[in-house]
Amino acid sequence: MNGPGPADGRLDAPLRLDAASMAGLLTPVGAADALADALRGGLDPEACPPRTGLAVPGGELLLMPAASGAYAGVKIAGVAPGNPARGLPRITGCYLLLDGPTLSPLALLDGAALTALRTPAVSALALRHLAPAGPPLRLVLFGSGPQAYGHLEALLAVRELAGAVVVTRTPEGAQKLARYARTLGVPARTGGPGDVAGADLVVCCTTSREPLFDGRLVAPGATVIAVGSHEPDARETDTALVRRSVVYVESRAAALREAGDLLVPEAEGAVGPGHINGTLADLVTGRMGGGGAAGCPQLFKSVGMAWEDLVVAQALYTAALAGGHSET
Repeated sequence: MNGPGPADGRLDAPLRLDAASMAGLLTPVGAADALADALRGGLDPEACPPRTGLAVPGGELLLMPAASGAYAGVKIAGVAPGNPARGLPRITGCYLLLDGPTLSPLALLDGAALTALRTPAVSALALRHLAPAGPPLRLVLFGSGPQAYGHLEALLAVRELAGAVVVTRTPEGAQKLARYARTLGVPARTGGPGDVAGADLVVCCTTSREPLFDGRLVAPGATVIAVGSHEPDARETDTALVRRSVVYVESRAAALREAGDLLVPEAEGAVGPGHINGTLADLVTGRMGGGGAAGCPQLFKSVGMAWEDLVVAQALYTAALAGGHSET
């Protein structure tokens, strides 16, 4: 995570990047590349500070700081469950990127847009290693919010999709996302939880606190990516799937704090902490190979981490400077 210092031409006033500006600066694949470069460069997710959460009247306020190399930063995010009914985003917030040595503010980024970019990028990076080659994948996608759209685009950028089945609580949301998938050239329809039986790839991008499908139905060799929860008592996948799967996470420490998909089965006595087989860094650096374990599914459980925000924010900032952006 190297970059020019303030004396090398960085702006004196913080650069402001809104969602529209960020969309043109970095693709999900570019963000995945930046994350991979950081891991190969020695960044250790296990050393990342834990997320701090504070209950507030509107929901939850999250504070996510990180520092590495020439940069530091912090995301302040709000999770407001009542916002969609008001016509407002469920996730709000901003990201402050700082110069590492001086802690001078460099950029202020839209926090929700940053999250909407980095989470699919993490999933795409995991998929590169868990299903690196083979025939087009049959996708079942749970959810129809911003993360579902972002994941569809990011996963399509790293693997060809034979088709997609969209599963949501509201038929309208599923139909809208299926139509969008078809505009991207992916045959798509709406469906139900039982469709996981025919999937090569299952992606969960929901706010559900209970399992979305019967894990016994997932085919051996299929890959499941779950990103919707970072709370120890909420999960999108069930105990049956966790027990059957080779399990990968972003960080063991973070998963054992926040990943209800793993902590609930552990509390039930169905699995132990040792059930985590590897991490994203293990996959990216080659310490452990993915690519489809014989006879069992692969599960990648993501909780979202501050180091990922920092890496992607730095990549956006660097791209903005290269493109001649100035303070707005």
